[in-house]
Amino acid sequence: MDKVHVFNAGPCVLPQVAIDRSIEALRDFKGTGVSLISISHRTKEWEEVMEECRSLWKELLCIPDDYETVFLGGGASLEFLYVAMNFLENKAAYLDTGVWAHKALQEAQGIGNAYALACSKDRNYCYIPKGYEIPSDIDYFHITTNNTIYGTEIKTDIDCPVPLIADMSSDILSRRVDVSKYAMIYGGAQKNAGPAGVTFAIIRKDALGKVSRRIPSMLDYRLHIDKASMFNTPPVFSIFVMNETLKWLKSMGGIDAIHAADEKKAATLYAEIDRNSLFRGTADKEDRSIMNVCFVMADGREGLQDEFLAFAKQCGMVGIKGHRSVGGFRASLYNACTQEDVDALVKCMQEFEKLHI
Repeated sequence: MDKVHVFNAGPCVLPQVAIDRSIEALRDFKGTGVSLISISHRTKEWEEVMEECRSLWKELLCIPDDYETVFLGGGASLEFLYVAMNFLENKAAYLDTGVWAHKALQEAQGIGNAYALACSKDRNYCYIPKGYEIPSDIDYFHITTNNTIYGTEIKTDIDCPVPLIADMSSDILSRRVDVSKYAMIYGGAQKNAGPAGVTFAIIRKDALGKVSRRIPSMLDYRLHIDKASMFNTPPVFSIFVMNETLKWLKSMGGIDAIHAADEKKAATLYAEIDRNSLFRGTADKEDRSIMNVCFVMADGREGLQDEFLAFAKQCGMVGIKGHRSVGGFRASLYNACTQEDVDALVKCMQEFEKLHI
């Protein structure tokens, strides 16, 4: 095997330069003689990393001045609770487009009145609901822009009459986003922005402070903003790798350049799925994700699934097995996944087809 091609859904493949610089920092952080994982987060050297990371988020996404970006632990799953604690006063509506969207809704229902405004579970979450009307009497409307398990994506910023909150864990930094349309954008870094262990939250400051409940300190976004994400010890290593990943993205030409590359990768793989007699896609074509490409064996060919997984492994493919809840296959084409990786997967699929014509 000459090379492995990583399509893991998360933790994601990271740019090699970010990995290399992180290894260097583990040995000696900024010439301090101290390892990154032993450094105090109260040193000026670390504060410089935190400030640079916030500045890169602001620059890459054109975040307006009335927003703050914080870095927290706990993953996006904990953010589900954060959102409800900080924004849910009377009632909230959720767009239920998959497992993680549904879990976000369930977490909010443990806090107060939250419901699904629209849902695509009737067809195993293979599409994004349309034609719904967003009521004006809710505290916020929550969406999950990309659904990693089912391979669907909301590709444009929707107009919303109430505060809009989006979980963008798996498509953040892959397309231009009008941040001003959102009260908050959040997500786990491990899909596109860095390693597991840190989440990002981009919050419009005047959207906070609207609930009457007492919010526990660790769950209060206002406190984390006031303390510059260092109310408690931050996930230092994960933030450092995130910062290096953002620096790499900037060097690649930023959001517009990476979006063009991501679209090309997705188009290449979807074209092969649609052409190849052994495979078929699972998401409606108009809602197909450019980050997570989900597919299965063609009808009547289901018995070849395990054989293809073994064949793909021999060809150097890593992480293409579908989520355990749905089976099939999934290739995650995050920013650091290359066109070369996708071309190799396409070649693998073509060679497998030749064995079964």
